[in-house]
Amino acid sequence: MHTKNLKCFLSVLLVISLLVSGNPRSALGFSVGEEKEVGEKLLYAVRSSFPILDEPDLHQYITDIGNEVLDVAGIQFFDYHFYVVESSQFNAFAAPSGLIFFYSKLIESMNSEDELVSVMAHEVGHVVKRHLASRMKKGKVVNIASLGAALAAIALGGGAAAQGLLAGSLAAGQSAQLHFSRQDEIEADLLAYQWMQDMQRDTAGQKRMLQTMRRITRYRTGQIPQYLLTHPDPEARLDYVASLIAADSDYLAKTEESRNFAFLRFKYRIMSITQKSSSARAFLASELSDSRATEFERTMALYGLAQVDRRSNNFEQSLSRMDEVIAAFPNEPILQVDKAIVLADQGEYLEARILLEQARRKRPNDSYVLFNLGKVVSRLGDADLAVQLLKEVAYDISEFSDVYFEIGKILSSQGKNIEARFYLGKYNLYEGQLKLAEANFKQVAGKTEEQSEMGQASREMLELIERLKKN
Repeated sequence: MHTKNLKCFLSVLLVISLLVSGNPRSALGFSVGEEKEVGEKLLYAVRSSFPILDEPDLHQYITDIGNEVLDVAGIQFFDYHFYVVESSQFNAFAAPSGLIFFYSKLIESMNSEDELVSVMAHEVGHVVKRHLASRMKKGKVVNIASLGAALAAIALGGGAAAQGLLAGSLAAGQSAQLHFSRQDEIEADLLAYQWMQDMQRDTAGQKRMLQTMRRITRYRTGQIPQYLLTHPDPEARLDYVASLIAADSDYLAKTEESRNFAFLRFKYRIMSITQKSSSARAFLASELSDSRATEFERTMALYGLAQVDRRSNNFEQSLSRMDEVIAAFPNEPILQVDKAIVLADQGEYLEARILLEQARRKRPNDSYVLFNLGKVVSRLGDADLAVQLLKEVAYDISEFSDVYFEIGKILSSQGKNIEARFYLGKYNLYEGQLKLAEANFKQVAGKTEEQSEMGQASREMLELIERLKKN
């Protein structure tokens, strides 16, 4: 986390503190409406505070995993949002109103989708039980600023700025109130275990994830990651989950290779983006040469290397490896999209369009397909079709800032400057740049008819910004 981004996020977290500490009721009386208000503010501040990996395929995958958990968790009182944060910290964080963040380093430590599901279910369990809210009761809050600092330190997950904040909050005795207790952890672990069974997931994934946490705790004494500070005692938790598994010896989970295809593709896409090329390449080469690896695992490592090659502009090598992976998984249309992106990066737009059109016929509403097809047809000069495709993506993933940038760029090239300014405003809004967004929308509102669709939308955005600016 860059220090310059800290002020914005901390101010939003302080809103949580103010809402809760200023309420004479207990935290369990913290109303759903209040929590939604906090969530709205957090949603528009998160991008200015975290480097979010929100490419459509990554967004869709983590959202699908979250929704799978929510399907068995029962009726919820607010919408959940799931984010992947680019960070070298081993961390995950569940904030009020159902905002759940997974840090890339934590994902990279996992080896299966069931491990990811176990952490997702655990975090959802904390939100469902309102464990964080229960530690924010009036009477326990000695100092609002220190509470906000403790929340920020936990959410940031490391770095000099976060460590300084955490030290200050420790001195005020606030961070201990935000750490989940052993009972909180047991409750969340039990819910996760039960939900995994309901989903026909392998509960051994939960055990393996706790083993990873225990190993990190043992080997990083004195530098324990934030996740293990706020989610303590992995040894006892491991024993508890192991005892649950032993008691359910008759339980048999479904094992599907397609699940791990999707997970490893997700993991290696993230690694290729967040890690240095040399580090990612060394890890994947090791996976490829491991004599214990299955053919499936080696092929997925080859996919990861293809992604690293693409990021390194080694397009020919990337295409060669992609062809090998596609031959191994001919029924995975998303691989054709991955190959098309490499072709587009190489300037082969016609070939890329053919592959993307083929993928679109199989997955007509897939935002990953539509976003990349929109960019390709734009390069080929079909601006109107490009805008149409990109607007479909914006409708499906309303917080995806890059799609608004692409639309604005095309409209600007067509001389449609007012409309382009509107989409630039939405880009800045979802990047958390409220002042820039406000300026954009004011320009649009001042040059459009009040009753026009764009004029009305701009005024609604200005009202939203005004609401977000109020603490």
